[in-house]
Amino acid sequence: QVRLVESGGGLVQAGGSLRLSCAASGRSVSTLTMAWFRQAPGKEREFVATIALSGDNYYADSVKGRFTISKDNARNTVYMQMDSLKPEDTAVYYCAARPYLFTSTRESEYDYWGQGTQVTVSS
Repeated sequence: QVRLVESGGGLVQAGGSLRLSCAASGRSVSTLTMAWFRQAPGKEREFVATIALSGDNYYADSVKGRFTISKDNARNTVYMQMDSLKPEDTAVYYCAARPYLFTSTRESEYDYWGQGTQVTVSS
């Protein structure tokens, strides 16, 4: 069983930065496709970024150029650096994993989920 624990959320002013972490246990992240999703109040959960086993990254258009997903196999942790934050980035951010070669932007295709971490961006 894979367990994911997010951290690093908080309150930041618009234009600021945060780095989210997702610590995995039960399986190496080097064998998992990892992703970040987010859910804003009153909205559906949406895809943010994913990193494939190959290391290739894919981003939602709304965060492209501002967010960077990466992983540290030695620490068994996935990160998301979030720069130039906007109030519309306010959401609960979730880490997700799937034990398959190919990545996906679909929430339903991820088997493991963390509990989420709140990010609030003030204007």
